[in-house]
Amino acid sequence: MRNLPVEMYNYHTWANQTILNRINELPSSVLSQEVNSSFPTIAHALSHIYTVDKMWYMILTGTDMREALPACIPLNEKILNSVEEYAEIYAKLSEQYRETFRSQADLEQTILLDNPFAGIRQIRLSEIVLHVVNHGTYHRGNLSTMLRQLGHASAMNDYALFWYQKPAESV
Repeated sequence: MRNLPVEMYNYHTWANQTILNRINELPSSVLSQEVNSSFPTIAHALSHIYTVDKMWYMILTGTDMREALPACIPLNEKILNSVEEYAEIYAKLSEQYRETFRSQADLEQTILLDNPFAGIRQIRLSEIVLHVVNHGTYHRGNLSTMLRQLGHASAMNDYALFWYQKPAESV
């Protein structure tokens, strides 16, 4: 049976790799070129996506948000020098998520989320995964806009394209 949150996370990983591949085709200076957008540079946007993915991974695997958030904030300011470095950290984190999905029996289990900005609530682990995907999609849109502002085309990374890029599943 298909696990939709895991499928969506697989899309998220594919879409991140797709945009990283596109950025890697461009001059290396595009990573640090300043642009008037949501983030000062493409590298800042990539660091932000990674930071949030890492924080939610920590929460998904049992770290309280009040501990995960301050542990990850420094990552948001850590700007890497190359697309290859971003691809490497993204790949490592994606593998950690996948290992958790393989070992996690029930993504529908609930945890108590103590969000310092919004309060305490019960949340399903699957909701965390879907939030990670949604957050990444939002910021890949920022990246596409930033690339266009810098005079470069982006790369299509819609979920509908993902359907045709991944191997077809047996019915």
